[in-house]
Amino acid sequence: MKEELEKILAQREKQYIIDPKRVPAAVLVPLYQKDGQYHIIFIKRTEKVKDHKGQISFPGGARDKDDRTLLHTAVRESREEIGLQTEDIEVIGELDDELTTTTNYTVTPFVAVIPWPYRFRENSDEVAGIIEVPIAALLKNGRVNENGETLNGKPIESYTYDYQGNVIWGATARIVKKLLDIIGGINREKSNIRRPERNL
Repeated sequence: MKEELEKILAQREKQYIIDPKRVPAAVLVPLYQKDGQYHIIFIKRTEKVKDHKGQISFPGGARDKDDRTLLHTAVRESREEIGLQTEDIEVIGELDDELTTTTNYTVTPFVAVIPWPYRFRENSDEVAGIIEVPIAALLKNGRVNENGETLNGKPIESYTYDYQGNVIWGATARIVKKLLDIIGGINREKSNIRRPERNL
């Protein structure tokens, strides 16, 4: 899947959001292969952080003045939060920018592949736990959030993913949905290639 996903991300036209009133931020979407399945790493934030207390998210955060690019932000935050080292991160593309609705961030997601197994080091001030979720489980358990979300007073698409009691919602869930739409397309294409032709 890695090669197909990297190719699609390179070919698609990324949707940027430019809003000087918002704080630029970046997250890493770390993928790894375990027991023949791809998984995604999420983190549960502590109650000590400034924003998004107790929420499930990707490693990442606001851009610092010393970050040369938003990719540097995502990599730096991943190192600080879960001990993911720069040399172990293989970035394979970007997803569309997302806006947070409860805070004032524009989030740029970078999709990356990491080795497995990995010895993470959690920053106890920021990370309450690391959550490993099989992509197959996310493909099965996603649903439209009936309560919805609003942005600038207008309703927006909203999704929820529940994995073993860990509820993923908000901008993180919208990022997940966009990634899963791409992966679902790859899976359907593979299924069509493998389907034997029938004689009529």
